[in-house]
Amino acid sequence: MMAEQARVAGEEALGDAVDILKRGGLVAFPTETVYGLGADACNPAAVRRIFAVKQRPTNHPLIVHLAAASQLTQWAQAIPDVAWQLAEQFWPGPLAMILPRHPDVPLAVTGGQQTIALRIPDNPLALALLRQFGGGIAAPSANRFNHVSPTQAAHVLSEIGDRIELILDGGNCRVGLESTIVNLSGREPQILRPGHITAEQIADVIGQKVCFPSRVETRAPGTLALHYAPETPSVLCTQSELLHHLEQCLAEKRRVGILSCRDYPQDEGRVYLQKMPDDPVAYAHDLYVALRQLDQLGLDTILVDAVPDDENWLAVNDRLRKATAAARV
Repeated sequence: MMAEQARVAGEEALGDAVDILKRGGLVAFPTETVYGLGADACNPAAVRRIFAVKQRPTNHPLIVHLAAASQLTQWAQAIPDVAWQLAEQFWPGPLAMILPRHPDVPLAVTGGQQTIALRIPDNPLALALLRQFGGGIAAPSANRFNHVSPTQAAHVLSEIGDRIELILDGGNCRVGLESTIVNLSGREPQILRPGHITAEQIADVIGQKVCFPSRVETRAPGTLALHYAPETPSVLCTQSELLHHLEQCLAEKRRVGILSCRDYPQDEGRVYLQKMPDDPVAYAHDLYVALRQLDQLGLDTILVDAVPDDENWLAVNDRLRKATAAARV
């Protein structure tokens, strides 16, 4: 039976978290990227609860989190050498690998596909949970589908706290953006979702080029056109476009939020500036917190100032485009 409000606790609740997972319950837990909504990956009924809580389409696959690379063979088959190379270099860390699914893996986890996404998170509380649990934990971000991902326990509590049993509080997530996803199930490695670990870093380890497919045939988390979006209509624009939209919004007496590395004049009650770092790693870390803060102000529009269009900003640009995909000024 679902609790009315999730309990929020730290490391002292690890035993309770394991018991909940083994009973088919849901536990939110921190990783270095974002908070995950965890269920026993071998329990199809528990996995279906994830989809119900998030209101997520059941054909949208989940990432299974493991405690050690030695568990790979329990979840995948025909594992290429490059997967072991990447695991040795980047695990624990913000890299998920898509591999051919082991026949024993429930299709509920893979969205009905014959591939599976796997990773080992680089967070002490997550690793302690995984080791004590002993199996794989399926865990997408612990928020409603397509909404801004949570990087603090309070974010999880506000979004889905009345639908799950326990939230393990590990503080702020260190990276703040979801993991890089590399598809190793085909002829050549492909980045399906950019993240903290870059294509160049992956290529350096495996000794071959990694491409970004123009058409993604394998479904993977975070690859839909609209994702990571605040409730407030949000628009990605150049500096000149932002100034134009700002003038238009103010003329129409709309309340506006600005997300930018630049300084813009604020107008109390009408214009709110969320100043961002001009470093891509720091920007990524702060992004979801900043979007949530603006989203809580009851604004009419959020104007997002474009960041540089280069490889260093690739993951941030991916999230900004998806967060603003639905909006029009």
